[in-house]
Amino acid sequence: MAKSKTKKYTDAEIAEEARGIRQMIVRMVHAAKSGHPGGSLGLADIFATLYFDVLRYDPKKPQWPERDRLLLSNGHVSPIRYAAMHAAGFFGKQDPLSFRQLGSPFQGHPSTRYLPEVENASGSLGQGLSNATGLALGSRFQKKKYRVFCCISDGECGEGMTWEAATSAAHHKAPLIAFMDFNGIQIDGKTKDVCDLGDLGAKFASFGWRVTSADGHDIGAIRKAFHDAIAQQDQNPDVGPQMIVFHTILGKGVSYMEDQPGWHGKAPNDEQAAQALKELGA
Repeated sequence: MAKSKTKKYTDAEIAEEARGIRQMIVRMVHAAKSGHPGGSLGLADIFATLYFDVLRYDPKKPQWPERDRLLLSNGHVSPIRYAAMHAAGFFGKQDPLSFRQLGSPFQGHPSTRYLPEVENASGSLGQGLSNATGLALGSRFQKKKYRVFCCISDGECGEGMTWEAATSAAHHKAPLIAFMDFNGIQIDGKTKDVCDLGDLGAKFASFGWRVTSADGHDIGAIRKAFHDAIAQQDQNPDVGPQMIVFHTILGKGVSYMEDQPGWHGKAPNDEQAAQALKELGA
């Protein structure tokens, strides 16, 4: 079963897992000489909490029917998914440091063709919430007990498909727990300058979603946000879709990357990677 179910991790222990995950992200992107380190680093605390406290899974049986489903909509931050799953015991002898290399299962965007351990192929932004809505409704129709989680980014909320999914999920009261990486940055700069999306939490609430927010780098706050959402779902099956808006910092943990749009999708050189790993305690 999940590591989070065989051992009760403290906040400090989860933070330490997140630190190791960040180190792996830097190593992966540096080795590939391409990739998206900024958003991946910013999500490390959230994904560490998911894999070491929240999700139900068995890394030895990745297709276990009762596992919780975690979908990644903003697939360009694949390093966080690979690094977190690797830390949790997935992938056996497969090496995430082969990231983006020809023939590697760890492609720049996750693919179920090459890596059946992930739940969805992603790359084109805006599709993940629709995938997750369908999967959540499917669990209800089939009377399954697994939970469906979906990670989306603030920038991709500029995609119309996101709001079609938001409408459908609310109408059908989909049992879905989504969370947003709200760092205010996309590839062309600050989201408020590229296309100001306004108060995204209020927008989802206006569509009929239950919305909460939390600091995406406070392990205790992250745990509480997820467990509160799970409790709402367990106590009231008609609560419908929920969105947790996590306020994060792009490049968190690496001083020269933090809150810098240029590190949305650029690999560090040898010197920069060495500095990043030193700052992360490697």
